[in-house]
Amino acid sequence: MINDLIYVFCLSNESPPGHIIESEGLHSLVIGDYNIISKYVSEGEFSEDNLKRNMSDIKWLETNARNHIGIISKIMEYTTVIPFKFGTIFQSEESLKKFISDYSESITENFHQIADKEEWAVKIYCDRKKLSDQIDEFSEDAAALEKQIMASSPGKAFLLKRKKSDLIVNEMDRICKHFGQKYYDDLKNRSESTSLNNLLPKEFTDRLDTMILNATFLVDKNNVADFKKIVDLLKKENENSGFFIETTGPWPPFSFISIKEKKQWLQT
Repeated sequence: MINDLIYVFCLSNESPPGHIIESEGLHSLVIGDYNIISKYVSEGEFSEDNLKRNMSDIKWLETNARNHIGIISKIMEYTTVIPFKFGTIFQSEESLKKFISDYSESITENFHQIADKEEWAVKIYCDRKKLSDQIDEFSEDAAALEKQIMASSPGKAFLLKRKKSDLIVNEMDRICKHFGQKYYDDLKNRSESTSLNNLLPKEFTDRLDTMILNATFLVDKNNVADFKKIVDLLKKENENSGFFIETTGPWPPFSFISIKEKKQWLQT
């Protein structure tokens, strides 16, 4: 089957190492000031209709998406890259050259934005049961109500306990928002830019605790050690309070690329 479509992984402003290009079967097309890391692929797998069909095949999607990220990650070990979304296809070198020409100013701005920086993802979760067990330590209202319960008759204490149960639900929501904002602000102060993402429900996280922050941070490479140190300090401060911090990276800087791409299918 003829491989005549161009699958683009990323742009780089320097020539990537030849051994990566060769080992992965890639091509480094030089257009203007940029190296376009790409691979020729077949219409049988990557035409618009066939790609849509393959996207519904979970095994195919996971394998190819992982390969997409893996190749970009290898390239970014050696040079700054602008990553392209998984499945970005150009019909020809001419359409690719036109894209570079049309968006050269935006591409340059993006390279300037991400140069010598890394993307780090931070997800924070709360074990609400564990937090609930310690609610009096975090909530003055809950602690005051507990004192009233302890000093009350059995009948009044019963009513106050019901009142406290309602209070705990509201207080846990407030405390989670407070800590999520605090963690975000602490890490934001150590980064160049940030991006907030949607909180994921438990069925997507495969966890029993609740996500309270889902964010990415663009961190200067010289400050990565300090950024990770802050994460470690936050973990230690709250390791017994029901809050769990998950950090991954560095990732290709997808969250901080703002090139407005035109639809690339069948361009001429």
